Amino acid sequence: MILRALENSEFDMVDAVHRAAFASTSFGYQGEAELVRAIHADGDALVSLVAEVNGRIVGHALFSIMDVEADGGPLKAAGLAPVGVLPEMHGTGIGSALIVLGLELLRASGTQISFVLGHPDYYPRFGYSAQVASPFASPYSGPHFMALLLDKGVQLPESGRARYAPAFGPER
Repeated sequence: MILRALENSEFDMVDAVHRAAFASTSFGYQGEAELVRAIHADGDALVSLVAEVNGRIVGHALFSIMDVEADGGPLKAAGLAPVGVLPEMHGTGIGSALIVLGLELLRASGTQISFVLGHPDYYPRFGYSAQVASPFASPYSGPHFMALLLDKGVQLPESGRARYAPAFGPER
């Protein structure tokens, strides 16, 4: 397996990955491929990685810019969404490898915090926690809204807010 940055010529392949990955879930496909394209078109992609096996793209993970404030000051933040892996490749560690590499790249770039809206049994394995996200006002607050402090020097605020990139919609 090769993990690398998404190339501009590969959006159709990444679209196919997300359509297949999310169609196989209980939530179904909800426009994740279009979201990836919109985030890239807006220039809001921070880290966009693909997993390639035998020359075929089988997974993708995207971290995008977020507007985050903690106790009145800005934090350099990234939102993880979407992550998709072809259904026949589930359980092989591809999604985990993409997320781990993405988090390493974010840390190296000086990103201080990352948020995810996802399954509370999956994302804590990477260090994401609903408790870390709890001081941040968001339309997504609750057990599925999690955060991970990437910068050890950052303290949890008493209050804050977290907004996803504009491509996610007007309330994010």
